[in-house]
Amino acid sequence: MLMNKKNVYLIGLMGAGKTTVGRLLAKSLSVPFYDSDKAIEDITGVDIATIFEFEGEKGFRIRENKMIKELTELEDIVMATGGGVILNEENRTRLKENGFVVYLKCSVDRIVDRTSRNTQRPLLNVDSPREKIQALLNDRESLYQSCADFVIDSGQIQSKAAVKEILKEYTHKFN
Repeated sequence: MLMNKKNVYLIGLMGAGKTTVGRLLAKSLSVPFYDSDKAIEDITGVDIATIFEFEGEKGFRIRENKMIKELTELEDIVMATGGGVILNEENRTRLKENGFVVYLKCSVDRIVDRTSRNTQRPLLNVDSPREKIQALLNDRESLYQSCADFVIDSGQIQSKAAVKEILKEYTHKFN
């Protein structure tokens, strides 16, 4: 059970390790794990790429905002968010007010490496994924930083070690 009913929310660019770290963290805390993108796929019955294809990024963001509202109303959870969740001010407020927000920071090179074999990332279906990732990071870095209670470089540390660091910071903050 999480202390003071504080959920843990993981933010960061795609490929930063939010889902992997989130699953391990939830297991360590013995609480449910949610992935906001997976929850959207489960409700719509289609993958994120299909939503982007038919509704565009704007349509997806509307669905994402609704899902974040629902998931931040739950207690005692760990949630991995989509990389663009912080673009919406309401989402940032919900995350900060309802949980401990961890920014998994990761280098562009590492993200390019981690995402290069995945064709299900609509924002990376471009001529130069590296340039797109750099542009996304440039646009979002200050929002990730402003929303985060804790920042960890997930590109320089193994997932299990990241979980240990997050737990240490979380325990320190709420004890």
